[in-house]
Amino acid sequence: MIDEGKRDVLIRRAGPEDAAAVAAVLREAFREYEPLYTPAAFAATTPGPHQIRSRWEEGLVFVVMQEGRVAGTVSVVDRAEDLYVCRMAVLPAAQGRKLGWHLLEHVERYAARAGFKRLVLSTTPFLDKAIWLYEKSGFRRSDKGPWELLGTPLFTMAKAL
Repeated sequence: MIDEGKRDVLIRRAGPEDAAAVAAVLREAFREYEPLYTPAAFAATTPGPHQIRSRWEEGLVFVVMQEGRVAGTVSVVDRAEDLYVCRMAVLPAAQGRKLGWHLLEHVERYAARAGFKRLVLSTTPFLDKAIWLYEKSGFRRSDKGPWELLGTPLFTMAKAL
C-alpha cells in the first residue's frame, strides 16, 4: 500500500472479476483522444470486458485502487528480456494524483524482481501527459517499432533496468 498524503492508494494484481472496471478506466481515460485514433485503433486501445477477459492469459494486469475503486490500470506482457507495458490508464478524475507514477514504479519493481532487462512500451505522439510521465520515469524513445496501430501512429520507448 502506498500512502499518498491523506489518501491510501493500493496497487494489486487484477483478476477476471475486475475486467469491467479495467474496461471502464480505459474507455474513460482515452475518450478525449478518440478523434485522434482510427476507429479500429481506438477499439483496440479500449477493449470491452469480454475482450479483456480473453486476453488475461497474455500477461499480468494491475489496478490502482483509490477510495475503494479502481482508478487506474496497467498490463504487462513478457517478451523474453523485455517486459512490455501496455494498456496503462488512469481515470480523468484521478489524474494529477501520481497514480500513473505509482503504477510505473510498481511495474518497474516487478520487472526487476523477475529479472527483466528492460521495460518497453508503445505510445501515440498525441498522448502528451503520458509521454511526459514516461520520460520523467526514465523511458527514452527507441528506434524500434511498431510504428502504427491499425492506422494510428505509434513510437516505442524503453527503459533499461
